[in-house]
Amino acid sequence: MIPVFSARNVEAAVSPARAVEAVRDAFVAYARGQWSMPPKVYVPAYPAGDFRAMPAIGAGHALLKWVTSFPGNPNRGLPTVSGLVLLSDASDGSLRAVLDASAVTALRTGAAAVLAAEELGRRDAETAAVIGAGVNGQAAAKTFLARGRTVMLWDVDENRARKAAEELGAGVAGSREEAFAADLLVTVTPGHEVLLPEGSLEPGQHVSLMGADGPGKAEIAVAELARTRVFCDDWEQASHNGELVHAVEAGAIARADVTELGTVLAGLATGRESPGEITSFDSTGLAIQDLAIALAAMERAAELDLPTLDL
Repeated sequence: MIPVFSARNVEAAVSPARAVEAVRDAFVAYARGQWSMPPKVYVPAYPAGDFRAMPAIGAGHALLKWVTSFPGNPNRGLPTVSGLVLLSDASDGSLRAVLDASAVTALRTGAAAVLAAEELGRRDAETAAVIGAGVNGQAAAKTFLARGRTVMLWDVDENRARKAAEELGAGVAGSREEAFAADLLVTVTPGHEVLLPEGSLEPGQHVSLMGADGPGKAEIAVAELARTRVFCDDWEQASHNGELVHAVEAGAIARADVTELGTVLAGLATGRESPGEITSFDSTGLAIQDLAIALAAMERAAELDLPTLDL
């Protein structure tokens, strides 16, 4: 009997704090070559959106996530992200679990954003802000809160930001300027508009760029990204489908200019080198992160009243 985790079940099984631990371990395992991840496959359905197939293998398990990104869906009463995660036993190929992809994605997105901010931000950072109060933005805010840090939300839709903040127990930025001046900044928008033009970030700031996870998207200007010390989740993926692709195509950033976060977490590379350094993290979302969340959910499968499949 194969357990099926609905979105509610995924959230019950994996807390935001546990998600940070799981995603940290996944980054380290990937950096050390213990986990592997073939490239993400995009199946375009533009201009509406796209489908993505994301495989990974590690810790005796293999995973495939089939997930969508249709940014205009909320206007139609539909979720931007939907799909399934399939977790299999790597020793015999048997299916172990089926999980809701949107909940897994939100958990690992929030975890990666905050993990990067904690690792790369100044040690004395005081303020944190999340730009974008959608599902994944709320996940990032919830993760900051779970880590014991206050956080403020800002969104172009002020009502959405206020409603999300009330539900989460977060603050609401008094202005766009206040939000964008935070020591630890997380941007989680559709990526269709540049939020950070050249010269907008101040010395000592960190920004986790979570929205530009596909072709044509950007949250930061190339010249501004080039002003920062750049980190990413995976060079191969980010340089083809993340913020980095625009900078690489323009010749503003090369492979030697970018450090993968996992190598920092594994002690194989240095992170922030000075209090005044501006750091950025380009996230495109990795299947190894999804695998980490799926395995964490399985730890508590026996505690939950889960529906099952008999295949």
